[in-house]
Amino acid sequence: MIEIIDLEKSFDGQKVLNGIDLTILDNELMAIIGKSGGGKSVLLKHLTGLIKPDKGSVLVDGVDIVRLSGRELDGIREKFGVVFQGGALFDSLTVYENVAFPLKEKVKIDRKELHERVLRALEDVELLGMGKKYPAEISGGMKRRVALARALITEPSIVFFDEPTTGLDPIILNSIHRLIVDTHKKYGFTGVIISHDIPEIFDVADRIAMLHNGVIVETGTPDEIKNSFNPIVRQFIIGMEVPSFKP
Repeated sequence: MIEIIDLEKSFDGQKVLNGIDLTILDNELMAIIGKSGGGKSVLLKHLTGLIKPDKGSVLVDGVDIVRLSGRELDGIREKFGVVFQGGALFDSLTVYENVAFPLKEKVKIDRKELHERVLRALEDVELLGMGKKYPAEISGGMKRRVALARALITEPSIVFFDEPTTGLDPIILNSIHRLIVDTHKKYGFTGVIISHDIPEIFDVADRIAMLHNGVIVETGTPDEIKNSFNPIVRQFIIGMEVPSFKP
């Protein structure tokens, strides 16, 4: 479980996170939605320990990672897999080498087992046979699949997705969402998805959290969010004109 408690962060005097409270349950897919520039990626960086908050806590399985540094934080991060925005592949490495990279860095493993696990990961994302290609030789959708395979290769218990479908056409976008759902069912990880894909994300996530003006204004199932009476939520998902409202 991930528990975020009263998280605050400012940059140059501007408050970005203004008291975030959110609980993400074991093995669920939680999507965090909200307008661009609203702090979603900043929140994600706190969850992975890349940024320290001005105030508050981030508990991962009961351990407050805000208080950790060095080897202790690295130990917690071994539970994490991350799918970065755009894929963030190493251009000088093949698809196979990109997927293998986390295993080589984090785990003592013989060559045969490494090979078997990389092939299995590529098969899971429907890219078996593409291992010798370089990122420049594959499509944007394939790059996201490679990034997903790389994130899953160490079999993490928590996977963070930073807008994994940005810039993709609707058909490829839906195929990536399907892969996220399928791999989640297979591996059983806890997933946190930063997304602006409305309404497509409602078919992916178990629960949705809406971030607005630095706070979570509503959390619920996709149906609960779609039927919300909160004017901020309604304006975001269906573009309704509503009166000014602050939580």
